[in-house]
Amino acid sequence: MQFILNEKEISNNLPSGTLLLDFIRYHQHLTGTKIGCREGDCGACTVLIGECKGEELQYRSVTSCLTAIGNVQGKHVVTVEGVNMASLNAIQQAMTDESATQCGFCTPGFVVSLAGFCLSQQQPTYENAIASIDGNICRCTGYKSIERAAKNIADLMGTRNGTDPIEFATQQKILPGYFLTIKEKLQALAVSPIRHTNQKFASSTPKFLGGGTDLYVQQHDTMAEAEIELLFNHPELNGVERIGDRLYFGASATITDLIESPLMHQYFPEFPQFTKLVSSTPIRNIATIAGNFINASPIGDFTIFFLALNAQLILSDVTIQKELPLRKLYKGYKVLDKKPGEFIEKIWFELPRPDTMFHFEKVSKRTHLDIASVNTAISISMDGDMITDAALSAGGVAPVPTFLTNTSALLKGKILEAGLVSEAIAMAQTEISPISDARGTEAYKRLLLQQLIKTHFITLFPALQIE
Repeated sequence: MQFILNEKEISNNLPSGTLLLDFIRYHQHLTGTKIGCREGDCGACTVLIGECKGEELQYRSVTSCLTAIGNVQGKHVVTVEGVNMASLNAIQQAMTDESATQCGFCTPGFVVSLAGFCLSQQQPTYENAIASIDGNICRCTGYKSIERAAKNIADLMGTRNGTDPIEFATQQKILPGYFLTIKEKLQALAVSPIRHTNQKFASSTPKFLGGGTDLYVQQHDTMAEAEIELLFNHPELNGVERIGDRLYFGASATITDLIESPLMHQYFPEFPQFTKLVSSTPIRNIATIAGNFINASPIGDFTIFFLALNAQLILSDVTIQKELPLRKLYKGYKVLDKKPGEFIEKIWFELPRPDTMFHFEKVSKRTHLDIASVNTAISISMDGDMITDAALSAGGVAPVPTFLTNTSALLKGKILEAGLVSEAIAMAQTEISPISDARGTEAYKRLLLQQLIKTHFITLFPALQIE
């Protein structure tokens, strides 16, 4: 294992499933990175991971409590100690000036996340500064002082005027000067990705690991010593591309990869807004869409999204590939139509036609950073007032992520009117079997789905009179 931690080159033989957080604290004794929830929710363990993508050195904030050390091979890991300077850097000074820290436990995570904002190519706006800390929780300040500090940083970055972010951040004493040497050092390191075998995959059925945002929550104690195949280390599983009228992406494509894809922007301009309802920036930076599918949660947000798009899975093992519709993957609660040695290699779906519209809705107890009570998506194609095709999915209303087959069929070939929406809502109620749990009663979930289906049509067809 070789990577750079702050200014130090690291080489070790730890199991690739070892958590980055544990390595930082227990092996390197860098205790600024805190242990909080160990589930990726609080942000106290936030670090930056930088890697060379072409000629660009790109940094992402991640939760080190869910990051396998094997996934930082050949990369640059930055902890809060790695942004320290002889005096307070500009981010730390802004936090001090605005009294944005009290007990201090969460402060390192906020500082690191804002450092990631300063290193990014995104527009240096206040909104983007706030978005960069959406995965960090503070129980003391009430956030307003932190928001003021973020605004100070955004105002400073607003004077960048096209200067390379790393150059600007070092010139303005936002970050230490060693950042200017990292790109060259990573290129010189030039290590090979860690792979389970020299073959495509092992025949001994290792655990397949993408971002680990689900596996490490559920199997924290076993993953460190497990035999792991790191999907991020297979370039053929990365990326988003168009082939003909289809969009393909690999098993290690993250949510952020799709957010930043020009193709997704072209065909789903609201996709970044939809994703703000799902997890936080550090989680989106490492969580994979394939992992969301395989998790098999009945309320998996992206599973519901892609059910409505009739996504197809290319499953593979050592010897063969097979294709399976996402709609047929789920056989029962957490039961998949997939053999233990199979993994998702690619995912594809037909790009929507000009006459097709799409919408996603989610309701949870908190607007952000929460599991859905009910979520739903719709893809609908029109010819004038005629619905030529429709696909409606829903989560939180059955033991598995649910494609509403009968409701979708009911809509197809009909003239769109308020009465048809009422019929569709009634039909959907016959296709679901929600249970009462911590996220709501059965009756509440039925009501939610009813209202969210209405919301789909009100949003996509504002002239339609729906009561």
